[in-house]
Amino acid sequence: MNTPPTKSELPHDDAQAARPLHKGQQTKLAIIDAALGLATHMGLQGLSIGALAEATQMSKSGVFAHFGSREELQISVIREYHDRFEQEVFHTAMNEPRGLPRLRALFANWMRRTSAEIDSGCLYISGAVEFDDRPGPVRDALVASVQTWFAAFLRAVQIAKECQHLRSDVDERQMSFEIHGLILALHYEARFLRNPDSVERAHQGFESILARNGAKP
Repeated sequence: MNTPPTKSELPHDDAQAARPLHKGQQTKLAIIDAALGLATHMGLQGLSIGALAEATQMSKSGVFAHFGSREELQISVIREYHDRFEQEVFHTAMNEPRGLPRLRALFANWMRRTSAEIDSGCLYISGAVEFDDRPGPVRDALVASVQTWFAAFLRAVQIAKECQHLRSDVDERQMSFEIHGLILALHYEARFLRNPDSVERAHQGFESILARNGAKP
């Protein structure tokens, strides 16, 4: 493999061209970060080039140049949200032993993330409400992100079963479905009804599902 040239080894014109590209990437990341903050409060449908330009104190044309369309902006926000969700919920749990310890860590991280989003809002949940009947690339990107996470969680349940931490006859999909229901209930109870014991009830519900499927406390 050829070693890429360092900045000092580049011709003068190439080095000059590399700097604006790097700055442009940084600017785009900053815009996406601001867009994600807006989307979690306003929803993906409320996200617009104009609102983002105002929030970032940029011109509309400057913001538009990085994405080309409102749709591409929304998709970029979904990808960024998924990357942060994956890092915070999934990757940190991978430090735990396979089986039940990892499954517990995944749910604990998921619940912690949901609790932290009570005031701002979960893009997966709000996005599902906004785009359930809106076919197109934005919905497709949102669905793909959610399905990727659900597949990872389902695999964690399957591994716990393979490790004999759960009964051999456990229906992994049903178990994953019920656990997902706890997260939706937590979001609804805590965000809309403002019930102070929502987190504890979600935790108890998770332990009840584990016990019913053969896990030891």
